[in-house]
Amino acid sequence: MQMDNGLPPKKVPGFCSFRYGLSFLVHCCNVIITAQRACLNLTMVVMVNSTDPHGLPNTSTKKLLDNIKNPVYNWSPDIQGIILSSTSYGVIIIQVPVGYFSGIYSTKKMIGFALCLSSVLSLLIPPAAGIGVAWVIVCRAVQGAAQGIVGTAQFEIYVKWAPPLERGRLTSMSTSGFLLGPFIVLLVTGVICESLGWPMVFYIFGACGCAVCLLWFVLFYDDPKDHPCISISEKEYITSSLVQQVSSSRQPLPIKAMLKSLPVWAISIGSFTFFWSHNIMTLYTPMFINSMLHVNIKENGFLSSLPYLFAWICGNLAGQLSDFFLTRNILSVIAVRKLFTAAGFLLPAIFGVCLPYLSSSFYSIVIFLILAGATGSFCLGGVFINGLDIAPRYFGFIKACSTLTGMIGGLIASTLTGLILKQDPESAWFKTFILMAAINVTGLIFYLIVAKAEIQDWAKEKQHTRL
Repeated sequence: MQMDNGLPPKKVPGFCSFRYGLSFLVHCCNVIITAQRACLNLTMVVMVNSTDPHGLPNTSTKKLLDNIKNPVYNWSPDIQGIILSSTSYGVIIIQVPVGYFSGIYSTKKMIGFALCLSSVLSLLIPPAAGIGVAWVIVCRAVQGAAQGIVGTAQFEIYVKWAPPLERGRLTSMSTSGFLLGPFIVLLVTGVICESLGWPMVFYIFGACGCAVCLLWFVLFYDDPKDHPCISISEKEYITSSLVQQVSSSRQPLPIKAMLKSLPVWAISIGSFTFFWSHNIMTLYTPMFINSMLHVNIKENGFLSSLPYLFAWICGNLAGQLSDFFLTRNILSVIAVRKLFTAAGFLLPAIFGVCLPYLSSSFYSIVIFLILAGATGSFCLGGVFINGLDIAPRYFGFIKACSTLTGMIGGLIASTLTGLILKQDPESAWFKTFILMAAINVTGLIFYLIVAKAEIQDWAKEKQHTRL
C-alpha cells in the first residue's frame, strides 16, 4: 500500500494486519451485544404465548415437557413493554459518563469487563424470569448499561489504532457488527426456540459473549506501542501516522468550546437524523410488511432480516470507498464525510417515500424496503466518524454525546410513528415516510453547511509557554 501524505514510504501491512484483526474483534463484540439485546424481542413471543392452564391433571406429558423447555409467564403487555425498553434506559444513562471516562481509564478493561457483565446477565435472564419479573427488568437495565459501555468506549480505540487514511475501513468494519447482530438473531432465534427452547437463546449468546471476552483480554491492548504481537513495521506505521494527533497528556474537557462549536452540533444533529430514520426502519419494518404484503410470521421474519444484511454490506462498502477516495487524493476529508452523509440521509428518504405507492408489487416493495433500511449505513463513512477528524483527543466524549442525542431522536421517532399509525391508519405510512424524509433533508442541509473535518482549535494540545 502506497502512502503519499507525508507518512513513511516503507511497506506497511495491509488488510491482514493486526489492526484489522482487532477491528474484526470489536466487530464480534458488537455482534454479541446486539444479539444479546435483540433476542428478547423475539423470545418474548414464546415466553408469554400461552393461555392454557398449567399443572392440571389431564395435561399431557408432552405438554409438561414443553413447558419445562419453554416456560411461559403471565406478563401483561405493559410489563412486556417495560422489560423490552429497560435495556434502552440503561444505554441512555451510561452514555455521557462512559464518553468522559473512556479517555481516562483503560479501554481494554472497560470494554472487557462490560462485555463479561452483559454476557453473564444474559445467562441469568432465564432463571431471573422464573424468580420474578422485577429481576428480569433489573438484569436488562444493568445489561443495557454494560452494552452502552461497550458501544461507546470502543470509539476511543481508534484514536491510537486508526491511521487517518484507514479510519473509514477500521471503524466501519467494527461498527457494522451492530447491523449484523440483528440479522443473525432474526435468522437463528426462531430455530433455537423451536428445537431447544427459548432459554437456550440466552445461554448460547451469553456463552459466546464470554468466549469473545476471553479473546478480548488476551488480544487487545490500549496502545499499539505496548502490544507484544504486532510487527515493528506496523507499529511504526501507526504511531508515525498519528504522531501529531495523539498526546499522552489528558487535558480537561473544553465543554464551553464544544457547546459553541458548530461542527460538533453538525455531528449531533446528524446523529439525531440517522437514529430517527434508523429506528423507524428497525421497529416498524415487520408491521409495514404485515400491512402491505400480508405474509406469515416466518416470511415476515426473513424479509425483516434482509435490510440488516444489506446494511452491513453498505456500511463496510462505505468504509472501503471513503478511504479509497482519501488515499488516492480524489476527494478531501470533508468532501468524503459530506458525500457519504448525504448518501446515508437522502437514499433512505427517497426509497421510503416511494414505499406507500408500491402496494401492487410484492418484489418492488421488498427491494425498496431493503434499500430504505440498508442505505442509511453509508453514514458510517460520513458523520459517524467525523468527530475523529475534528477532535481526536475528545472523540469518545463527542461520540457519547452525539449518540445520546441520536437515541433521543430515535425514541421520539418511534413514539410519534406509533401515534400516527394509531390515529390515521389509512395514510399513516405516507405521513411516516414523508416526515422521515423531511427530517433527513433538514439534518443533511445543516450538516452540509456547518460540518468541518479539520482539528478544531479547542481540540489541539495547548502549549504552555512564557515570554
